[in-house]
Amino acid sequence: MKPPQKRRISLARVKLQSNTVFRMNILFFTIFLLFSVLILRLGFLQIVKGEDYARAIARTEEVPVNTSVPRGRIFDSEGRIQVNNTPVNAITYTAMQTTKREEMLTVAKELAKLIEKDDDKVTLRDKQDFYIQMNTESANKKVTDEEKAAIAAEDIPEKEKQRKLDALVREKITDEELATLSAEDLEVLAIYREMTSGYALAPQMIKNEDVSDEEFARVSERLTDPKLKGVNTVTDWKRVKSSDLTILGSTTTPETGIPANKLEYYLARDYSRNDRVGTSFLEQQYEDVLQGQKSVVKNVTDGRGSVIETIPVDEGKAGKDLVLSIDSELQSELEKIVEDKLLQLKAGPSSKLVKDAYLVMMNPQTGEVLSMVGKRLGKDENGKQIINDYAFGSFTASHEMGSTVKGATLLTGYSQDAVELNEVQIDEPLKFAGTAQKNSVFNTRLFNRIPMTDLMAIERSSNVYMFKIAMKIAGAEYQYNRGLYVPPESFATMRNSFAQFGLGVKTGIDLPNEATGYMGGTSPGAKLLDLAIGQFDTYTPLQLAQYISTIANDGYRMEPHVVKEIREATRDGESLGPIETIIEPKILNRINNSQEEIEQVQKGMRNVYVGSSGSARAQFSDAPYTAAGKTGTAEVYFYEKDHEMNGQYAINIAHVGYAPFDNPEIAYAVVIPYVTTDPKNVPKANNEIARAAADKYFKLKNKEAQAASNSIKPPYSASVEVEGE
Repeated sequence: MKPPQKRRISLARVKLQSNTVFRMNILFFTIFLLFSVLILRLGFLQIVKGEDYARAIARTEEVPVNTSVPRGRIFDSEGRIQVNNTPVNAITYTAMQTTKREEMLTVAKELAKLIEKDDDKVTLRDKQDFYIQMNTESANKKVTDEEKAAIAAEDIPEKEKQRKLDALVREKITDEELATLSAEDLEVLAIYREMTSGYALAPQMIKNEDVSDEEFARVSERLTDPKLKGVNTVTDWKRVKSSDLTILGSTTTPETGIPANKLEYYLARDYSRNDRVGTSFLEQQYEDVLQGQKSVVKNVTDGRGSVIETIPVDEGKAGKDLVLSIDSELQSELEKIVEDKLLQLKAGPSSKLVKDAYLVMMNPQTGEVLSMVGKRLGKDENGKQIINDYAFGSFTASHEMGSTVKGATLLTGYSQDAVELNEVQIDEPLKFAGTAQKNSVFNTRLFNRIPMTDLMAIERSSNVYMFKIAMKIAGAEYQYNRGLYVPPESFATMRNSFAQFGLGVKTGIDLPNEATGYMGGTSPGAKLLDLAIGQFDTYTPLQLAQYISTIANDGYRMEPHVVKEIREATRDGESLGPIETIIEPKILNRINNSQEEIEQVQKGMRNVYVGSSGSARAQFSDAPYTAAGKTGTAEVYFYEKDHEMNGQYAINIAHVGYAPFDNPEIAYAVVIPYVTTDPKNVPKANNEIARAAADKYFKLKNKEAQAASNSIKPPYSASVEVEGE
């Protein structure tokens, strides 16, 4: 028999074990109930409410859609509009994500009853596909079972098989069958092809040109008609120019949309396929500025892809405006000067090759392009002579510029210790073995020796002075009737120095597709002498303007630009908005010359205008303003692909200058290629255009100053009565 104490301990242990088991059972039962409730709840949500929640999720699917905004405008330097947006009526179509081609065709047929749509953009492929869609069964029967089997047996992807089959069906559609498409059918097709050209939920332009008020009203009245589901009437805009200046550029239309070669580039930047984009010059260069920020809406769709709500997300902004450095009034006046002179030259003798003329004017201290003129003669469809704007040729076409570059040659000579200030050289005809005599125009007699300083060399345009600088740079000595060898690196020395002025390199103009010109080789040695007088490498008129600007600006080369301000868009779409960005003057480099050397060349160029032997004295000696410059002629041989006069000897003429002499406001370059085929009668049209252009600039400047002074009101004064008077 156990002791009492041990029996009590045993009973306590039994009781404790019994309580623990009971509690564990309660806990497990509770957990079971909780899991049961959770499983029942999940089952309820999935089985009973599953479809409701799925529909709710589908209803909240948001698809962002970008819509176009007006493109930025372009103004001249005085705030005159050059490129604007004109509002026009437009009709659009937006397909849903679930819209089928058959539904689109039904809408197209209904819309064709309300509007007129030209079918001139309908292609043969469009007609074939349309005919097949209208006659699917009979068209498919044209392909035999053997042909289908042959395509099916090919080891190519299924999509490629289908494409081959579709192409075969199209091939079997005859011209006679296509001719059965009526005018009404083609109008429906023209509408239908626009509907199918884009993505779902992206508005497609059906018609935005010549939409009559009646058409606009008819469609607007039926926007709620289920037969016109997806059709809308909106206000679109059209790009309108008030100037023929080509450098303003151009844009695509909604019909053409993004160019194929840049499709991926623009789509990656949230453009739509039918967006307008700049395709040339300013419109292309400043696309990011002009395009603006699109308005964004989110289309909320249901489970079937139908839009049930449209939520505005971003109102968007119209494109920013550009203000040019070009004064349209000055531009127009200078264009007339160039046009008149070009026509006059063409009517003269030995002028069969002349067709272009250029004039570039810029501010040498800021780089602002004040005017860019390029004109090209052509013929219209009736064979009548016309003049086309060719301003872009000022920076895309290059020519030999002749003696205009002698300022760069002399400054190169100073920097390379090939000549000193006021150094006297002998101007004499030079004769090298195997080449024709090389001489200055004013000194053609062999062994005739004329002492000449650097100033006289610029004034009289001495070729020989420049030849001797080039030979000194090359370390070569002249020997009568001997060959001339120069190290190839001498060409690089000359060209690198010329590049400091902007010759032979890009100027940095804010326009695309700038040319650098043609760079000749490094032999034979005598070509180095031709390089020194502008008759080897070629340069653009804009490069020539930058070169003379650099000399006028005491050796500082400024980056030229045609846009001087970017402004915010305004709500009224007419006035200029606040300035967002000012294009500041940018110094590209300073030439490797002292101020004294630069001033020496400036003096020589001043003498070209007023010196007794100056080549432009006849045109500039009586100018009411101080100016300086340099003329140039270059002997060239004409080349144009498939032209009957290829190889014809001709003359280019050019002119560079700046004014006023002490504080230049303008620098200008004139170029007329192939002005004549008669070297004995070279016209002075280059000098005449330069003088007329400078006169016109100062005349307009004085006119504006006078207008400004007349608009200033006298200060307010009150009359006071004095007692006794």
